[in-house]
Amino acid sequence: MTEQARSEIHDSVLELIGETPLVRLSRLDPELRTPLVAKVEFMNPGGSVKDRPAVAMIDAAEREGKLRPGGTLVEPTSGNTGLGLAMAAALRGYRVIAVMPDKMSREKIDTLRAFGAEVVVCPTAVEPDSPQSYYRVADRLAEEIDGAFQPNQYFNPANPEAHFATTGPELWRQSGGGLSHLVVAVGTGGTISGVGRYLKRQNPSIEVIGADPEGSIYSGGPVHPYRVEGIGEDFWPEALDQEIVDRYITVSDRDSFLMARRLVAREGLFAGGSTGTALCAALQVARERDDPGAMVATIIPDGGRPYVSKVFNDSWMREHGYLGDEGGLTVGEVLTAKGEEGPLLTVGSHDAVGRALELMREHGVSQVPVVSGEDERAFVGTVSERGLLMASADHPGILGEPVTEVLEPPLPELAAADPVADAIHMLRDQGKPVIVVDDGRSLGILTAFDLIEALNR
Repeated sequence: MTEQARSEIHDSVLELIGETPLVRLSRLDPELRTPLVAKVEFMNPGGSVKDRPAVAMIDAAEREGKLRPGGTLVEPTSGNTGLGLAMAAALRGYRVIAVMPDKMSREKIDTLRAFGAEVVVCPTAVEPDSPQSYYRVADRLAEEIDGAFQPNQYFNPANPEAHFATTGPELWRQSGGGLSHLVVAVGTGGTISGVGRYLKRQNPSIEVIGADPEGSIYSGGPVHPYRVEGIGEDFWPEALDQEIVDRYITVSDRDSFLMARRLVAREGLFAGGSTGTALCAALQVARERDDPGAMVATIIPDGGRPYVSKVFNDSWMREHGYLGDEGGLTVGEVLTAKGEEGPLLTVGSHDAVGRALELMREHGVSQVPVVSGEDERAFVGTVSERGLLMASADHPGILGEPVTEVLEPPLPELAAADPVADAIHMLRDQGKPVIVVDDGRSLGILTAFDLIEALNR
């Protein structure tokens, strides 16, 4: 074996981390004048940008005596940091417990277990300080397990330092020092802080922009759950250097997921939803600048394989309303295809409960909208088969009473011109059929069964 051949053999998989390629994205928007480039971090051996801080945090803990042979790593993670930790732990003999929110994909959980990690799943829709949150569960496990250490990427300075030492210099060198803007989807804040700090030291005029999902705290909107994984937060991590970020751009789940699908279709790069978030923001910046002499750089945090059952699954996308408007289908068109003629079946607020039951039996429906006795265009509630059963059990003889005695909230309404995606959202979130209206006139009711038939037709 020659000396040259020996020099190309790596001692372990950890030496493969970093030096990921920078790729020009010229097909997402052929009319884009500002060059757009992306650093492909799913080329790291663990499949994501998180390989870098994962190993850096373990190295720092070993140097500082916080992690000893045979110890346990406990980390709250969306999956990628856990994978980086598990990959390193496999070589160094550590136990890994990954504590994850329940919105993460099945693929991430299975991959973590394949690496030998133990996975604890916690509810997403709780406050960060709740004992059930994945942050607090990780804290508790780290306290209870002898020899446990929590790297805690949200507060560990080794997180941004890893990117300052590696990702930033690579990006600067690969771009030839020509980039003018950096756009990063912000999670723990480690990537944008470390890379942004390095780049601004090379050129203080570089603008650093955070891409943030709707519902995250960073961009200042109301905090609420969202589906894109691995980015955004409901608190401010110490790993995020807020002075580095010049501004934020907010991106919806739908736009993020559709952009990820567009990326693989047009550029052949198979990446996750957080990449879609970053690219939506990066394209906005590039269009705003509209300058062939500028350069917008972004980072592709991970690949698409962990999201095959979600972002790249048409059924999942339709179920959550992200593909529901394909072909421009409207709720009015679905109602027309249903083929029912005649006015909407209703009862008046002054009618007896028995009349509502009679209509449901006659027409084979399980609920009837209730309109005002003074204005038949105004819906005041609903009478349902289930509600009548409960009322009859509590008050025999209820059939002679007015329907206002068994009134339930009115069904949601949509205009005939609204996209069918809106109906899917309502049926999923509220579990009720939808009344279709046009210019104040009620056209009919759409049920989940109607939408299933229309989407499969």
